[in-house]
Amino acid sequence: MTSALDGIRVLDFGQYVAGPLASMLLADQGADVIRIDPPTGPRWQTTANATWNRGKRSVALNLQDPANLEVARNLAARADVLVENFRPGVMERLSLGYEALNALNPQLVYCSLPGFAEADPRAGTPAWEGVLGAASGAYVNRVGFPQRERPAVTALPLSSSYGAFLGVTSIAMALNARYRDGVGQRIEVPLFDATFTAAGGAGMKQLDQPPPNRNLMGTPWVRQYECADGRWVQFFANPIRHRDQFVRAAGVEDWADDGLLDHDRLFEDDSIAVRLGERMDALFKARPAAEWETLINEAGTPTAICRESSEWLENEHALASKAVIDLDDLELGPMRQPGIHPRLDATPGAVRAPAPRLDADRASVLAEASDPSLVRQTPSEAPPSPFAALDGVRVLDLCIILAGPTCGRTLAEFGADVIKIDNPSRDGGVTSHLDINRGKRSVLLDLKTEAGRDVFWQLVDDADVVLQNYRAGAFERLGLGYEAVRARKPDIIYASLNAYGHGGPWEDRPGWEHLAQAATGMQMRFGDSRPELQPFPVNDYATGVIGAYAVALALRHRALTGEGQQVRSALAYTGTLLQSPFMQTFEGKRWDEPRGPETLGFGPFQRLYEASDGWFFLGAHGSQREAVLSALGVTASEADLETALEAHFARSTVDASVAALLAAGVGAHAVRGVQENMESDWLIDGGVSITRPHDGPGRVRTTGPSPRLSRTPVQPGAPASAPGSDGAAVLEEAGLASEVPELVRSGVLVESL
Repeated sequence: MTSALDGIRVLDFGQYVAGPLASMLLADQGADVIRIDPPTGPRWQTTANATWNRGKRSVALNLQDPANLEVARNLAARADVLVENFRPGVMERLSLGYEALNALNPQLVYCSLPGFAEADPRAGTPAWEGVLGAASGAYVNRVGFPQRERPAVTALPLSSSYGAFLGVTSIAMALNARYRDGVGQRIEVPLFDATFTAAGGAGMKQLDQPPPNRNLMGTPWVRQYECADGRWVQFFANPIRHRDQFVRAAGVEDWADDGLLDHDRLFEDDSIAVRLGERMDALFKARPAAEWETLINEAGTPTAICRESSEWLENEHALASKAVIDLDDLELGPMRQPGIHPRLDATPGAVRAPAPRLDADRASVLAEASDPSLVRQTPSEAPPSPFAALDGVRVLDLCIILAGPTCGRTLAEFGADVIKIDNPSRDGGVTSHLDINRGKRSVLLDLKTEAGRDVFWQLVDDADVVLQNYRAGAFERLGLGYEAVRARKPDIIYASLNAYGHGGPWEDRPGWEHLAQAATGMQMRFGDSRPELQPFPVNDYATGVIGAYAVALALRHRALTGEGQQVRSALAYTGTLLQSPFMQTFEGKRWDEPRGPETLGFGPFQRLYEASDGWFFLGAHGSQREAVLSALGVTASEADLETALEAHFARSTVDASVAALLAAGVGAHAVRGVQENMESDWLIDGGVSITRPHDGPGRVRTTGPSPRLSRTPVQPGAPASAPGSDGAAVLEEAGLASEVPELVRSGVLVESL
């Protein structure tokens, strides 16, 4: 079996996180990645380079040297993909910008991952991860809870990671488009903009008709509980679906006598939530965490111990599902690190080698740079007019909650015709519909009925992709699993997304965002002594994007071979990958990265500071110490530096402090909130914040797509249809118009909720 990107050559100019992580994701799927570093090596000397640079070849080039620069240009003439994440203009000044290289190689897919977009007024700002976190709202948002009184830094590189995930998805889409017309294109995924894919529902707002507040987050049904051994578990029970099985397993059926289990009263009477919470606190303290985790999961209610990241790397399921893998690094020796994500059954990825030593492949790379047979050819005919990358691809999206529907939404943004099929009786309908179902057509179809499954099979005949994210075995029990679908449609791409990963003892456990954060160490990292959720549902949205990456890879393989396959993504895989800067174990490993809800940063030159009127983030390299102090007029010893800076900024305003730091050539940005950003001209003009009328709720503001592709641009698609409103039209297209009245009468097809 080959990998999906065998034969694709990638030039990796990336530094720090985004570029190296993106090109690693390409290398894991078979691409030949040539890593180009300066002679001094990567700008960030971190043990995480053992992860980000695995499976690549290395050459050191001084791009200020004309001869070395010519080597880089010759390599670009022979490449399929180029990845870089410098500030806008840097590659152009080196004669390595898109326009210059497109003239050499029209087939080149050129992916830029700048901190701020080329057209963003902040394009020249040094976009350290902390600068982006402050700018985007990642340091003040809290999922489902009131906002903090003060911001807090998360050690997760959310902006860089989402830029990488959206970047490789865009690259895979562009390679699909190139297969049809032979032409490459430029991709820009600004890391700031990409963060709003992570924000997702936090960026949504119904402007005319606010929804009723029935959010379970923070209620006794969705909460962390301390157990008898002092450890915490994340309990996540939908009181409609999981209440009875939980109370039976816990032996507290008599709570119903006190009215504590009435779902509706929970939102109508505050005293119910208080009393239920007190009972639950006492209940969980009666047993150790491991006992609760086993007992409740066996009853079918999602629960996970809030583990440390170091524990996840040793966890039986993490190892069995290959969420983490072992390899021998050339520098660090035997180590454990994040595994392959996503997974493709017919074209499996692989870590083909550990990260190379600097310049280890110089001879072979230089030989290839002068090999005329490797030069990419200019198309003999003018390419056709641009089309959507997934033009003509039809997707059946059977997913629920966030991760799976985000996969379908991402495919729709790249041009696929996505039909969203929901169960009309599932918990009152469609979860987060307005956020994750834009660009799709909505059908409410009961697949638990024979008539509903008959309709599904008719739709499969014209489909290219099926998406589902139910528990392992759920669709097989309905007769709609991959093998059954493949028997009817051999070239189908079937995407399966789940919580904990595929294979291993937890494969069939139910789970959502909160559980993945608990299991992989995210909650303890952000909360320290008491677990706390990361700022956004970061695993859900990223798992959906990575699922779309997998689908795009599989579609390319199908175009080349005619072969379909099953592809897989999982929240726990994503949770492991999002922690890639520190998710390694090796001899001498120290877990010393910042953690806890009071964390302000990574040191005096990478941290949040409070000014007289608000907060901002200072991002500077240690070598810029004197420039910073001189610009501010501050003198201090190393021991007193942080205190001196705090005192100085407390006497100044945010705007004055940021202006002084930017003038000194270092990064700085005011702390902003997600909704504040969603009202900004930049996001609105760039289509990352879109406000449109919707049937029923009126005007709704949602996030839009952040990637920018020069030939096959992404589109947000139409506003989310009213659930079920497209059912009749979709069935008519499938030749089932005559059956619609009976399907509606019997409740198999529902046209409105």
